Amino acid sequence: MKHSLLALFGGLLLSFSAASNATTKHPVVLVPGIFAFDNIAMIDYWYQIPAELQSQGVKVYIPKINAFDSSVKRGNQLIAQLEGYKAASNGTIQKFNLMAHSQGGMTSRYVMNVRPDLVASVTTMATPHTGSPLADITTGIAPPGTLQGVSFAVFANAVGNLVNILSGNSASQSNINAMLSEFTKPGAAAFNATYPRGLPSTTCGAGPSSVTIPRNNVNHSVRLYSWGGNGPLTHVLDPSDALFGITSLAFIGQGEQGNDGVTGVCANHFGQVINDRYFMNHLDINNQVFGLVSWFETNPKTLFRNHATRLKNAGL
Repeated sequence: MKHSLLALFGGLLLSFSAASNATTKHPVVLVPGIFAFDNIAMIDYWYQIPAELQSQGVKVYIPKINAFDSSVKRGNQLIAQLEGYKAASNGTIQKFNLMAHSQGGMTSRYVMNVRPDLVASVTTMATPHTGSPLADITTGIAPPGTLQGVSFAVFANAVGNLVNILSGNSASQSNINAMLSEFTKPGAAAFNATYPRGLPSTTCGAGPSSVTIPRNNVNHSVRLYSWGGNGPLTHVLDPSDALFGITSLAFIGQGEQGNDGVTGVCANHFGQVINDRYFMNHLDINNQVFGLVSWFETNPKTLFRNHATRLKNAGL
């Protein structure tokens, strides 16, 4: 009887361990958006997210990418690092699950299209796939080539380069205009015309859950997911709420069905839409600032953990 009870207890522990383990077949790469730092002055870009995933057995990489630049150039930086991770694994790593925030989603879409052999899945979070009115307003106030535009670019690029230095990426030189031009309406339309895979075919619809992309006479299947928020103001102590409360005004009259202060609800759609309306602002998605997110919404760490389980169950 005693041995039977011990066996039963041991079985329950093993079952619980298996159920709580979200070890994915392929490592997760957390691809940042603008500013693209890991940790600066005790501020983590992915606050407690890597540790949450690692506690579930997931191997996690955080690449170093230029703070401000086009998604193509950022994507080439990412490709070089993915190749490095793969080479260092001695053949144990073949592909990666890219989980990307904001512009990181565009960066990952580029990588998926040109190097599908490196990508098992792409998940975009709060990515403005069809652009953001903030970019149109900024370029309207400070057009490139004008005195205002040049002054703005000099200041913004200096900030971006400082972020690059502080995050150990001093070789990168920021280009704020290359980043902004990608998120104006015409800029986003041009990018999407070049890299349309995964986008919805209808306004505010869902995209395909997977795509097949050929490279070197081999077809590579890539799974696609997305989620986003529609809560610019979510926590009374979060300093980003004040900023996003103001920037959300740019969406008035834009036809969006809500926004997170940077990205519209419909603009965040890509692949299989997990949820486009979490009560989160643009930084809550990756658990910033210091985890000051809404008490009345699923915690971002839980979303990442659940998604790792989703990837695992999909064989990814």
